[in-house]
Amino acid sequence: MKLKIAIGGDHAGFEYKKLLTSQLEEKGHEVKDFGPFSDASVDYPDHVHPLAKAINEKEYDFGILICGSGNGVAMTANKYPQVRAALCWLPELSKLSREHNNANILCIPARFVSENLAAEMTRLFLETPFEGGRHANRVNKIACQ
Repeated sequence: MKLKIAIGGDHAGFEYKKLLTSQLEEKGHEVKDFGPFSDASVDYPDHVHPLAKAINEKEYDFGILICGSGNGVAMTANKYPQVRAALCWLPELSKLSREHNNANILCIPARFVSENLAAEMTRLFLETPFEGGRHANRVNKIACQ
């Protein structure tokens, strides 16, 4: 199934972002790059806020954010009530973030995972459905009222 995917991050994630964008487009997905557009130092919130807002407003099916540790992009994205950004560094975490938490943004720590691992986590994230059931009630309690 063709997905609409938003991708972004910071300078530490720039090379991974290019690689993942290429792989996703080869699979037929529509990818919107929210930047940065070079490896020059940037402030990640400048790129994360527009992406997270677009996910929050359901303009895209999923988001992928990549920075050095993954923490800054996750913290920023999770400020939006309909965003569930998951910091993942193992394929199992990526899969579980979808199955149990219905995550809609994958956050990748580029300085701590290989390009191959980032690609595998992305594949699993996009292909794994939310289990619902007992997890749905929990997910519905995440957003602040």
